[in-house]
Amino acid sequence: MPEIIFNGPAGRLEGRYSHSKTPNAPLAIVLHPSPEHGGTMNNKVTYHMFKVFEDRGFSVLRFNFRGVGKSQGMFDRGEGELSDAAAALDWLQDINPNAPYTWVGGFSFGAWIGMQLLMRRPEIRGFVSVAPPANAYDFTFLAPCPTSGLILQGDKDEVVPEASVVDLVGKLQVQRGIEIDYRVLEGANHFFQENIDDLCAHMHDHLNRAGGGREMPAGLIAAA
Repeated sequence: MPEIIFNGPAGRLEGRYSHSKTPNAPLAIVLHPSPEHGGTMNNKVTYHMFKVFEDRGFSVLRFNFRGVGKSQGMFDRGEGELSDAAAALDWLQDINPNAPYTWVGGFSFGAWIGMQLLMRRPEIRGFVSVAPPANAYDFTFLAPCPTSGLILQGDKDEVVPEASVVDLVGKLQVQRGIEIDYRVLEGANHFFQENIDDLCAHMHDHLNRAGGGREMPAGLIAAA
């Protein structure tokens, strides 16, 4: 997949982009965990989320927030990173003007940014949030949450306690017109080191149910 550089609000941003072979394919962007704790677009969870969308025929982008890797600028504690994500989506849409819909995925800090982005961009049809840090960041902006999506959480997460995510999910599930598919991975810690295959399988299953990209047969999901 080619390295790409595009313009962001604080300078150039570095990314990796996979263009679908399917004409007018749906779009997805994937957002990495906190730069303060070493998060980059090459984080293992972020990379595998990217691969799931790629396998399903999406044109998909992951990129480094400002100040990470070759991306210019400095960490901005969320506000600037949300602007980076919006610029990334603009770039993706500019080169795919006929895409029918968009998904956003994010891991930890990236999940927080992604859920803010979907509040501002009505073209986003679904989301995948892995270990959203409900214990550390304010999610009250999801009032109401504008679209349905998947939240994945490990029951052995030492960074984001499961109880804080359960509380977030409970608040979202009372809203009308959306469905939060909440799945807990048994034995998984925050970084899903031993549970990446399970995480990917849950993403595929949710996307099959939600009509995201081309449907993947169960046998191919198991082999992915």
